[in-house]
Amino acid sequence: MLYDCRSVADRDRGIAAAIEAVRNGELVVLPTDTVYGVGADAFTHHAVKALLNAKGRGPDMPPPVLVGSRHTLDGLVFMLPQVARDLVEAFWPGALTVVVEHSPSLRWDLGDTQGTVAVRMPLHPVALEVLRETGPMAVSSANKHGQPAAVTAAEARDQLGYAVRAYLEAGPCPDPVPSTIVDVTGEVPRVLREGAIPLEKLRDVVPDIQGRVA
Repeated sequence: MLYDCRSVADRDRGIAAAIEAVRNGELVVLPTDTVYGVGADAFTHHAVKALLNAKGRGPDMPPPVLVGSRHTLDGLVFMLPQVARDLVEAFWPGALTVVVEHSPSLRWDLGDTQGTVAVRMPLHPVALEVLRETGPMAVSSANKHGQPAAVTAAEARDQLGYAVRAYLEAGPCPDPVPSTIVDVTGEVPRVLREGAIPLEKLRDVVPDIQGRVA
């Protein structure tokens, strides 16, 4: 079902429905500050598998994880490098995804992650309201693999249909540019994907960060 979160009443119903769906291991579509995402509870294996199936992806393309608080990141990693803390402090919530080594004790299966996970805290009130109730969610762009990213929930519904329990509509994305992805698992942080945050701004915080290799 699609809920128009631009209406106060529908927003409340939609957020409640999305939280319930995630807790039941179902999929939801929610707005972020980049593009719309399709998400599931990161710790429910069959839900993550359903997400990958809905997108037409395999475990070789594990989804990122969205969180509702900076502090949540500490619970997901074995040891958070200072450079990651600096980047998070500067750009979260916002369009920065950091790739970190996740704690080996976590009981999740996001796919072939090689012990790492891509994490982001989005800058969107609807997404944050859901995430603060559900905890970490596996979230990928709300589209079939190889198709254009959805910039409204209605566009996502056209692609994903009944695979998703609740669609939260908040209008078109104002700036549908994907997040910048930075890998902080090595000795020197490096950009894996150029996105909404340019390299120059990243270097204001971490001067030795490496740009994406062409």
